[in-house]
Amino acid sequence: MGEAEAPSFEMTWSSTTSSGYCSQEDSDSELEQYFTARTSLARRPRRDQDEPVEWETPDLSQAEIEQKIKEYNAQINSNLFMSLNKDGSYTGFIKVQLKLVRPVSVPSSKKPPSLQDARRGPGRGTSVRRRTSFYLPKDAVKHLHVLSRTRAREVIEALLRKFLVVDDPRKFALFERAERHGQVYLRKLLDDEQPLRLRLLAGPSDKALSFVLKENDSGEVNWDAFSMPELHNFLRILQREEEEHLRQILQKYSYCRQKIQEALHACPLG
Repeated sequence: MGEAEAPSFEMTWSSTTSSGYCSQEDSDSELEQYFTARTSLARRPRRDQDEPVEWETPDLSQAEIEQKIKEYNAQINSNLFMSLNKDGSYTGFIKVQLKLVRPVSVPSSKKPPSLQDARRGPGRGTSVRRRTSFYLPKDAVKHLHVLSRTRAREVIEALLRKFLVVDDPRKFALFERAERHGQVYLRKLLDDEQPLRLRLLAGPSDKALSFVLKENDSGEVNWDAFSMPELHNFLRILQREEEEHLRQILQKYSYCRQKIQEALHACPLG
């Protein structure tokens, strides 16, 4: 996406929950929580897992796009209109809700990035040497002004830049969510899918379609997406878990051996 095509962003908070900070040196517990929760997903089923669904995404002619945009603009009660460009593309707004459970990494500073900092973006020549773990506000909502050709991966990268998040974008995924007949359906977007096109096809209703940014929990762990300090922390956590499992196994067999010996001593001779 060229510089001239970079999407603009308008941020709207839907929650006043304050953010929490912890230093990189004190983040073992957070990483341990992530590692344990991440590996536990493979051992037991998720209770509140949304059902996947495939949306219909037909190819539209230019005349159909123009008609869809007119119908979309007629249904909204705000100024978040879609606009058709001379080159046949169109611009509009998508709303993204953040559903992040784990902290994100930001450059270490004396204070957390404010909303104004997020709008300004990172300063020139900024180099990340130290990181701070930062909880983004729970259920925060952003309205993003994007192009019809803006891809899902670009939306994720732009959101991370706005909040100075230095984590690998592959740790995150953009999902589309819908409510139908009392059921919630969720599908992870492919990197090259175009969220604004999906918004136009579904209409402005949030129940018909909304976008959610979540951790990219997709089966196997993508270890390449983690930094060296994170990987070293994971190794320490893995060693602690292994030692704890060994201790529990030894304790179990020691207890069984003791009970068997007590039973043998209690048995009458002959």
